[in-house]
Amino acid sequence: MKKQQALVKIKACSKHEWFYVAPGVWGIRDKFVNMYFIHDATTNHWVLLDGGLSTSAARVKRVAKQLFWPQVTPAAIILTHGHFDHTGSVRELADEWDVPVYAHYLEAPYLTGRSAYPPPDPSAGGGLFTYLSFLYPKGPINLEGRLLLLPEEGNIPGLKEWRYFHTPGHAPGHISLFREHDGVLLAGDAFVTTQQESLLSVLKQERKISGPPRYFTYDWAAAEKSVQTLASLQPSIVATGHGMPMEGDALSALQELANNFKEKAVPANGRYTEDPAVAGIGGVEYVPAVSNKKTLWKAAAVLAIVGIGVLLAGAVKKKYT
Repeated sequence: MKKQQALVKIKACSKHEWFYVAPGVWGIRDKFVNMYFIHDATTNHWVLLDGGLSTSAARVKRVAKQLFWPQVTPAAIILTHGHFDHTGSVRELADEWDVPVYAHYLEAPYLTGRSAYPPPDPSAGGGLFTYLSFLYPKGPINLEGRLLLLPEEGNIPGLKEWRYFHTPGHAPGHISLFREHDGVLLAGDAFVTTQQESLLSVLKQERKISGPPRYFTYDWAAAEKSVQTLASLQPSIVATGHGMPMEGDALSALQELANNFKEKAVPANGRYTEDPAVAGIGGVEYVPAVSNKKTLWKAAAVLAIVGIGVLLAGAVKKKYT
């Protein structure tokens, strides 16, 4: 009875703080990106998957206390990839907890200060988040002293029940985590469960299986193979870097995405649609030229509209206060 009361208390305290994914897996959302807490019953350890935005640390620590007290320090932090919205708080958290950060070896250049990612693609279309993507940080960050490379065999330190799959295309060393015994897939940004390019979809958190966020995906052929790999696992539950978890019959859309990836995911006139960037163990080796100069004007126009809106809102507030 006391244990049940404690669980009820945790859920009451954490309203709007975390969402349940599957046994031993919980998620939190900071603005538009998700992080996950994974507990492994065989080791009684937990790990944090991804580091969110620079504003995410306080929430992560608060939820860790709610879920795991008194064992509030994880065994490690695992990164699906190193884009700015997945690593914003990782250094702060790793230093405070004194824990290692694991990533695929092909992500190391972007996590040790050696290389920036291929530039975001404002020409990829789909909504406001794409048009404004030229403003997004493309790295690198520096986790030297904390970064360790994941074993190439697919096992994950501290998570005996899980294995990872290398799922590049959105990022060179992108990984997705899978727990075979109950089919739980944590896919990062290999695909997502909302239309991440659209501000309206993100605000509503509409559940819709979509390709990887267009604005950062640098190799669409690799991204297609990654989605096909994940679809072949036939997961029962999926949780991704953006959007809410999905399960059951709704996951038939994942196979549809894998079967019709070019039509459903690949932008018609994106910078990387026909000519992918090339990245190796040292970082980015080739980036195609910008193919659509009008995109910069579109982005500037959108930014101007947003700026005008902020100024008008400020003026109205000042007038009536």
